[in-house]
Amino acid sequence: MRVFTGLDQRQRVQIGPVMAPVHNVVAFLGLSVLSAALACVSIAIGSIELDFWDVLRVVSGGPATEDERFAVFTVRLPRILVGFMVGWVLAMAGATLQSLAQNPLAEPGLLGLSQGALLAIMLTMVFFPAVPRPYYPVIAMCGGLAVGVSLLLLVGRHNAGGIAILLMGIAVQTTLSSVSMMLLLYTPQEESYQLARWMNGSLYYSTWENVARFGWWFGASVVALLLVGRSLNVFDLGDQMAMSLGEPASWSKPAILIVASTITAASVSLVGPIVFVGILAPHLANSVSRATGASRLLLASVMGGLLIMSADLLTRVTTTYAYLPIGLTIVIIGAPAFILTVRFAAIREAR
Repeated sequence: MRVFTGLDQRQRVQIGPVMAPVHNVVAFLGLSVLSAALACVSIAIGSIELDFWDVLRVVSGGPATEDERFAVFTVRLPRILVGFMVGWVLAMAGATLQSLAQNPLAEPGLLGLSQGALLAIMLTMVFFPAVPRPYYPVIAMCGGLAVGVSLLLLVGRHNAGGIAILLMGIAVQTTLSSVSMMLLLYTPQEESYQLARWMNGSLYYSTWENVARFGWWFGASVVALLLVGRSLNVFDLGDQMAMSLGEPASWSKPAILIVASTITAASVSLVGPIVFVGILAPHLANSVSRATGASRLLLASVMGGLLIMSADLLTRVTTTYAYLPIGLTIVIIGAPAFILTVRFAAIREAR
């Protein structure tokens, strides 16, 4: 690792082939520490209360009761890991699509990618209930990819970014949402209740088996972060500048859109469509430390994991006797945070 001053007179850190400004590295470390602290708090809070030393004792394999081990290892740790990984993936997809479409409001739900994955799973649950749940990620991926490919066909491969794909995505998302609501209305009451609960986002299926299963997608998102970081860095300068720098936009944009569709579909298959994370996390990360390319994706991803863990903790603390989907909690805490972020950004720009 070495620290040096770039041509823009800003200090940068280089670790192997990876290079980032010092302020981005500091922001990443700060968000990581905050995520770890929040995870400890989330482990400690619940029907079985634990203090900090109890958490260390149980996690390190020290003497503990069966109830403590069950609460920590069977219930809370898988839920925290799933929440962080899902938040990471959704935020990364949102930051990717915002750079791709050059629009700060682009995110998987707005482009219809989440709805495509959701509809594919709903159709399977209603018409093919015997299909095992382990196949749902593949089914969701097919739905998300179908929407992504449809967007490319509708707007054209050369228009896979900008306002065209955003407007087409809104139209597709509205159509698929209508079909999903029709399915929800005409399914039996018990199935309709389960679908409605899942459609609002839920960490109910957080088990070690699903942690391991989704861990592959989490690892794939880390690889994708490194691969698409440079392309997004030049796309932030505009399409014309990107092509003048040698970026094959006609191929890289569709490829990046397919990557975003795939990782979004994987998260939808596990927790349902959690909205607003893809928009909010990149903006919050940008307010902490301005970044571009892979650094922006990394900061947004950590912020997304932090948001989901915070929403889950708030849900468990405030709703002891009632069920509140985590997707609704994200909207409740995310909307004011987004308004404040945009307002502070406007004040900073005015100065």
